[in-house]
Amino acid sequence: MEKIYDVAVVGSGVAAYSAALSLKSRKADYLWLGTKGFGEKVRLSEYVRNYPAFTGDGKAFSAALARQAEEEGVVLTEGRADGVYAMGEQFLITSNGKEYYARAVILATGVETAGNLKGEREFLGRGVSYCAVCDGALYRGKEIAVVISSRDYEEEVEYLAGFASAVHVFSVYKDPLFHAKNIVLHKGLPLAIEGNLRVEKLILREGELPVSGIFFLKNAAPPSALVGGLETEGAHVVVRRDLSTNLEGLFAAGDVTGRPYQFVKAAGEGCVAADSAIAYLRTAKKEG
Repeated sequence: MEKIYDVAVVGSGVAAYSAALSLKSRKADYLWLGTKGFGEKVRLSEYVRNYPAFTGDGKAFSAALARQAEEEGVVLTEGRADGVYAMGEQFLITSNGKEYYARAVILATGVETAGNLKGEREFLGRGVSYCAVCDGALYRGKEIAVVISSRDYEEEVEYLAGFASAVHVFSVYKDPLFHAKNIVLHKGLPLAIEGNLRVEKLILREGELPVSGIFFLKNAAPPSALVGGLETEGAHVVVRRDLSTNLEGLFAAGDVTGRPYQFVKAAGEGCVAADSAIAYLRTAKKEG
């Protein structure tokens, strides 16, 4: 039998940590699935404002969170979720080939403020992917493209190069470093994705680039791509006051629920989402 957690928290930032901290203090059996460091938004902040009892930059803020997490015994399971699936009375969360189960989920994955590339949403599952490990083998011997947002994902590009005949990389940061000979670096970013039933080409400023697929390796996949059937408005999840979503047992917190994109708002919502998830489980247990 696979272990079934009470609540799974998906995300790495302040909202996710706040939710995990609250669940730990409530003695819930939780899974916190994310990456170390609380996310680039925290680490790279020039100055943290409006967060009670703290002054300093993002590195100092991240260090303070890490100290508290260690003292409180909040455990992070390293991984990036690539799918959350509602399965009756529980959820399945997939991450790089691993599977986790939980009775409730708190989605705190943040939001990519730069927006989506034209055609990205339309071709999801038809040549657009957010998971190299999940879908890389589908493109064996084919030419593909990758839009990469952080050095954290350079290893995944190398992984894709092991399958594809050529990997065309578009980086949003300077001086990416790769070793595979079939990785081709391009300047700038694509303008659009085009095709018929599946992705067939990218539109670039200098012309067209035929590809069979495109991977977006970035800090936060669109929530609608991560969770099937989830109600969204643009890049944000639609939530009620208790941070519940249209999917029973699924809650959302932090930047993914909308503005303001502030740490203090994220921390508060993480706490509320944890409290709401526990209340949901209590009600479900009584009804069961």
